[in-house]
Amino acid sequence: MSFVKTLAAFAGATALSLVLSVGGAAALDPRFKDADGDMVADAPTNPAELIDPPTLIFAYTPVEDPAVYAKVWDEFLKHMEKVTGKKVQFFPVQSNAAQLEAMRAGRLHVAGFNTGSNPIAVACSGFVPFTMMASNKDEFGYEMEIITYPGSGVEKIEDIKGKKLAFTSETSNSGFKAPSALLAQEFKMEAKKDYEPVFSGKHDNSIIGVANKDYPAAAIANSVKARMIARNVIKPEATKVIYKSQTFPTTGYGYVYNLKPELAAKVKEAFFSFKWDGTALQKEFASAEPPQEKFIPITFKQHWEVVRQIDKAMNVSYACK
Repeated sequence: MSFVKTLAAFAGATALSLVLSVGGAAALDPRFKDADGDMVADAPTNPAELIDPPTLIFAYTPVEDPAVYAKVWDEFLKHMEKVTGKKVQFFPVQSNAAQLEAMRAGRLHVAGFNTGSNPIAVACSGFVPFTMMASNKDEFGYEMEIITYPGSGVEKIEDIKGKKLAFTSETSNSGFKAPSALLAQEFKMEAKKDYEPVFSGKHDNSIIGVANKDYPAAAIANSVKARMIARNVIKPEATKVIYKSQTFPTTGYGYVYNLKPELAAKVKEAFFSFKWDGTALQKEFASAEPPQEKFIPITFKQHWEVVRQIDKAMNVSYACK
C-alpha cells in the first residue's frame, strides 16, 4: 500500500475534528477571508488594512544555523531590494513557532515556511505561498527518511521498539507528522508505549545526533542531510537509511496576505527573475536531490494536498490560539 493510501486509511479510521477537508475558508482563522476558494487568505478589500512597510523582513525556515543562511540568502535579498525598491532584512528565526508568530503579529512579511508548517502558516498567520525551489527540469521535493548509524542494532523499523526516536518539532512534516502516522498505521507502534519520542528542535540537530550516536534513530528530511554532507558537516557513512517515504513538496515561499498588492506582485517578480548562476543560493541548494536551481510557481491548494492528508491522519487542528 502506498504511503498516501496508508494515510487515507489511517484518516478514515480516526475520529477527526479537522476542518481543513471541508473547504478553504473553513480552515482559516476567522479574521481571514477566502472568497475565491484557493484555500489562502485574500488581500483585504479595505485599503486601510493593507501594509506597505519601508523594510521587508524575510525569514527562512529554521532548519539549520541561521548565520549560515543569512549569507546564503544575501544575494537574493539584494535582488529583492532592487526589484521592490524596499530595504530587505534577514530575520534569523530559531524555531517554527517563532516564525509563525512573527508573521501572525505583523513582524514578518516574506518567508519560506517548511513543508509541515505551511498549512498552519496559511491558516493562522495569513501566509500566501506562491513558489518553491525546483530543478531546471522542474523536478522538486524531498523524502522523509528514518535514519540510524552503523552498529546501532537498528536494521529495520521494528528495531526501534524500546529505543529513542528523535523527531524535530511537532509542526514538521518529515520531522514528526509523517513518521508518526507511518509508525502508527503501518507498524502499529505508538509513541511512549513502543518507543520513546525525543525532540531535537531542528533537522540538523537530529542528523548530527544520529551521526554522533546520541540517538539510535531519527526522522529527518533527506534534503537537509544532503546539504550537510555537501558542506562536510557529517560524513555520508555516518548514517544509514532504514525507511524512505514518497516525495513531498519542499519549503514554500510567499508573503503575508495584507501586503499591498502592488508590493506583493514585486515580491513575486523578485523570486521569478532571480538569476541563480554562480550565487551562494545555487551552491547551497544544488546539492539536493533533485537539485534546486530555480523558483517555480505553486499553489497551496494543489501542491500541499498530500501534507493536508497527513495532518488529517494525525488529527491535527489548525485552530489558532
